[in-house]
Amino acid sequence: MPYLIAAVAFVGTLGTLNLVLMLGVLKRLREHTELLAQDTTGSRELPVIAVGERVGDFTAVAESSGVEVSMARLSDGAVVAFFAPDCGPCREKVPAFAEFARTVPGGPGQVLAVVVDAAGEGSDFVDRLRGVAQVVVEPPDGPLSSAFQVRAFPTIVRVGRRGGAVVITENRVATDLVAAAAVR
Repeated sequence: MPYLIAAVAFVGTLGTLNLVLMLGVLKRLREHTELLAQDTTGSRELPVIAVGERVGDFTAVAESSGVEVSMARLSDGAVVAFFAPDCGPCREKVPAFAEFARTVPGGPGQVLAVVVDAAGEGSDFVDRLRGVAQVVVEPPDGPLSSAFQVRAFPTIVRVGRRGGAVVITENRVATDLVAAAAVR
């Protein structure tokens, strides 16, 4: 009988502890939801540049080829991708993007990959993308990131020429579908 009382007391204590922990988790989730819902600027900022937005002016040198890339040299239909070595989703997406880049009409001249690297850890990305894209390495808030208003990684867009300006024609390029089709 004393073992039964001890077991019931233990299970009761364990249940109470579980309830207290769950209430704490729910409280934190509610706080995070409120923080995410707050809008201090008065407008909802998208994580990627909007379709139709003009691309700002930039100039950089492609590490993969030594060729200067600039807004003036972006052609209609070019794909521009931004990756960061410290971004988990980027590490997952780079191989699929490399497969996708192989399928882009016009080859590497139509694909620009930007590795945003503050700590010098982007060499693996550069190696994977070399040969399938023009690869530029830049620090955070570098000229390309600023010109394309990059606020999240990975970001993959398609650009077009409209009246002499370069604009975003697609801001969520689906590279995984093309890569999966190429594997079949």
